[in-house]
Amino acid sequence: MENHTHHQEALQSVKERIKDIRVAIMTTVSTDGRLHSRPMATNDMDSDGTLWFFTNESSAKVDEINRKHVVSLSYSDLEDNTYVCLSGEAELVTDRQKMEELFNPMVRAWFPKGLEDPDLALLKVSSQEAEYWDSSSSKMVTAFNVLKALVTGTEYKEGEHGKVKL
Repeated sequence: MENHTHHQEALQSVKERIKDIRVAIMTTVSTDGRLHSRPMATNDMDSDGTLWFFTNESSAKVDEINRKHVVSLSYSDLEDNTYVCLSGEAELVTDRQKMEELFNPMVRAWFPKGLEDPDLALLKVSSQEAEYWDSSSSKMVTAFNVLKALVTGTEYKEGEHGKVKL
């Protein structure tokens, strides 16, 4: 029971950190073996750590994911000095019911045909690990501490850092 509780707390911590960061940088492995990154609007994060993104089924990222399922998602909030990287496996989902559940007016900006678009699909990312860096200090305090580290020759250590298995 303790492992389950710790796991749920870790998931909630990650979810809390990314809840207001709408866009992630999704990195896949391109067909020539290089890393390929692009911004993606996060639609939802389930209680089990699964992240959902709308996409076009015919997009290059879907080809890349079908070839190699591993992805990385990077979230950053410069105002709050919060940074989260998630790694996991992605898969294409064409479940109409799930699309109806997740579709909202903001999605229409990228997919003007809405749910009637025959190319509309979902990317499901099953999170496996997350790493985060979080500093609650103001920009002034952070800048002062960085400057202090530079002047004194010591390492800058501000805020919270963690790595969790999901």
